[in-house]
Amino acid sequence: MPQIALFGTSADPPTTGHLTILRWLSQHFDDVAVWASDNPFKSHQTALEHRTAMLQLLIHDLDLPKQNVQVYPELSSPRSLITVEQSQQRWSDAEFTLVIGGDLVNQLPQWFRVEELLKQVKLLVVPRPGYSLMSQDLHHLRQMGADVTIADLRAPDVSSTAYREQGETESVTPPIQDYIDREQLYGCHARREKLPIH
Repeated sequence: MPQIALFGTSADPPTTGHLTILRWLSQHFDDVAVWASDNPFKSHQTALEHRTAMLQLLIHDLDLPKQNVQVYPELSSPRSLITVEQSQQRWSDAEFTLVIGGDLVNQLPQWFRVEELLKQVKLLVVPRPGYSLMSQDLHHLRQMGADVTIADLRAPDVSSTAYREQGETESVTPPIQDYIDREQLYGCHARREKLPIH
């Protein structure tokens, strides 16, 4: 039975942290399905088409021995249960693991029809720098029926939020930064110094 990781992310923009996670997932699963999605708990998100295009650029940079990571825009939904149902239709013989960041663990019980969701997938939690995984939160998920594993992975201490708010350009790959500049996203980081024109 194929083991498929389902990794939806706001990717606003995708960072080198996402790159590290995708590389790790590619080594531990038969296939990795990735998509950009709107998080109903967040507001003012960049258009999905841009975030999807940037994810494509990120995956192009992976250079994996197994070409088993792919973007599936059609799986994008603010509700993970809908995404899982669509995945089951696409891969009828697969076992699914839903990948979430450690920052979402205490939010997960509020998700749409979460108990139904947890019956249909395993859960893989990726630790995030700056967020503690509380044993009571994990225990609560297990009480709800979740099959939870913590990824043995150390992602770099970068975030999309830091990029958007502080212009930390080292947190994105050069092709993504070029795309951001070309499409004039995130105000093109007006705080970045422009070269003088002679």
